[in-house]
Amino acid sequence: MRNRIADHVQKLQPSGIRRFFDLAANMEGVISLGVGEPDFVTSWGVREACIASLHNGHTSYTANAGLMELRKEISRYLAQEFEVEYSAASDIIVTVGASQALDLSIRAIVDPGDEVIVIEPSFVSYAPLVELVGGTAVRVGADAERGFSINFSDLEAAITERTKAILLCFPNNPTGTMLTKDELIQVSRLVEKHDLLVLSDEIYAELSFDEKFTSFPTLPNMKDRTILISGFSKGFAMTGWRLGFVAGPTDIIEAMLKIHQYAMMCASTMAQYGAIEALKNGRQDIEAMKKSYKRRRNYFVASLNEIGLPCHNPGGAFYAFPSIKQTGLSSQEFAERLLLEEKVAVVPGDVFGETGEGYVRCSYASSLEQLQEAIKRMERFVKQFR
Repeated sequence: MRNRIADHVQKLQPSGIRRFFDLAANMEGVISLGVGEPDFVTSWGVREACIASLHNGHTSYTANAGLMELRKEISRYLAQEFEVEYSAASDIIVTVGASQALDLSIRAIVDPGDEVIVIEPSFVSYAPLVELVGGTAVRVGADAERGFSINFSDLEAAITERTKAILLCFPNNPTGTMLTKDELIQVSRLVEKHDLLVLSDEIYAELSFDEKFTSFPTLPNMKDRTILISGFSKGFAMTGWRLGFVAGPTDIIEAMLKIHQYAMMCASTMAQYGAIEALKNGRQDIEAMKKSYKRRRNYFVASLNEIGLPCHNPGGAFYAFPSIKQTGLSSQEFAERLLLEEKVAVVPGDVFGETGEGYVRCSYASSLEQLQEAIKRMERFVKQFR
């Protein structure tokens, strides 16, 4: 019999994050710093709007691109919060999470043989999604000595005649790194110089702690070159709702919509009604969560440095990315032994790319009490390597 599984799928490695989630799920007393989601429950107003939509019988398909009312709210929100304007009618698609928005973006623009530059450490799905469509993910390591900012000489050196796009995520998962506006402008100059597109994953835009977030399409000449990917999971604490959106140039959005029509039809109707409420009245909830995350970041990062796990100060998201090199363990060894010996779950940095080796990702989207206990256990663990 011929191979039942496609070759490119057989070669695909499973997510390195899932292994540690599965291990932790079968152990009692584990403090998980591995889950990349808010520890807040979706606000009651959003849940109530969803329930009301069910009471009102809104259980059928929506337009493929999503409810027009929701697209109008997304357009308004992007204009008010990030100073970038998109047409609700032609430039926005509501998707099943930001993950589907990213998948649609890559499938719409990448031909076999095209190259997409991925800045690593990066979220685990970026490179595989490029490779699933026959593209090549060109990995460029961030500068660990500068808090995992972009190394611009390495970035430009990676650009070839086959490069189609650069994939960015700032605030970054897994490092929490923010880029300044000046750094983003440097990226935009390379994009224009080499006639590239940008996939800008801005899912953590609402969670920028120390400086104003700059949306990439607001930079000079970048709106027509940028596909903006975002959603409701992180800033609005709606991970399980699986609702995202993509905004971009009309021709690219039209191409994405064709794929979306065949692959997904539309996002959940009830979730879309909840998202309308989130955009209309969710600003206070975002600010409250953001303040809480910032307090936890300040405590957790300072504590990591105190116990001998050097960590840069992340400017956004809810991740710390401390170095574990001084223990002499690999990222995988450190994460597995910390889980088995002290019941603290973290994610080994190498699952986010080679640049992540020697680090682990810790989510501080946990209660302060849990973070304090996790620090005690981690300190006890690392003492044996001094």
